[in-house]
Amino acid sequence: MFNWLEKNPFFFTVVFLVVFSIAGLVEILPDFAKTSRPIEGLKPYSILEVAGRQVYIKEGCYNCHSQLVRPFKAETDRYGEYSKSGEYAYDRPFLWGSKRIGPDLHRVGDYRSSDWHSNHMWEPTSVVPESIMPNYKHNFTKNSDFETAYAEAYTNKALFGVPYDEGENAVKLGTLEEARAEFMKEAGVIVEEMKNQDIKDAFDRGEVKEIVALIAYMNSLSQARRSAE
Repeated sequence: MFNWLEKNPFFFTVVFLVVFSIAGLVEILPDFAKTSRPIEGLKPYSILEVAGRQVYIKEGCYNCHSQLVRPFKAETDRYGEYSKSGEYAYDRPFLWGSKRIGPDLHRVGDYRSSDWHSNHMWEPTSVVPESIMPNYKHNFTKNSDFETAYAEAYTNKALFGVPYDEGENAVKLGTLEEARAEFMKEAGVIVEEMKNQDIKDAFDRGEVKEIVALIAYMNSLSQARRSAE
C-alpha cells in the first residue's frame, strides 16, 4: 500500500493531510477545554497601565513587536525568562504579535527605565543608533484617556472576573474618584523618573500625557507582574 501511495502523489497528499489533521486535533482540542488560569501572584493592570496599553494598541506597536518569549536558549538569553500561558490571563486582546521588526517586549520592564523609554519614543536613534522605528512625539502632547481605561478595567472585572480590589496586595479599582487619585499617584512616579520638563510641567497642571501611560504599560511588561509561581 505504501508503495502505491508513493506512486500517486494526489492520494499521498490526501492521506498525509488526514493523518496530520487528526494528530493536530488530538494535540489541540484538549487545550481548548481548559480554563485560562492566571499564574500564581499575577496582578491585573492598573488603570494607568490599561491606558498605556490602549495607546500601545492604537499606535499598532504589536505590528513590529511581539510579546512572547519562546522557550529556546537564544530567546531567553536575549529577552529573559520564557513566557508562560498564565501570564496572559488578564490580557484582552492578546498582544503576542507575529513579527519582530523590533525586539520582543514581554520582559522589557525588567531592563529598561522610564527615562530610557521617554528618550527612545521621542527620538529612537538617540539611544539605538541603528533603529528604524519612527518617533512618537505626538504621544508627548496628547492627554491619556483615564475614563476609557477605567471603563475597560471595570468591564474586565464585571464580565471576566479580573480580580481588582481583591486580596491584601490587590490592584485597586474602587470608585471613579478613587481610581483617578491612584491614576495620578502612579503617573507621578513615572513623571518623576523622566527628565522631560514639558511632561513635568503638564503633570503639574493635572495632565497625564499618553507617553506617561505608555511607559507605565511598558514597565509592567516584566516578571514584577507576578510575585511567585
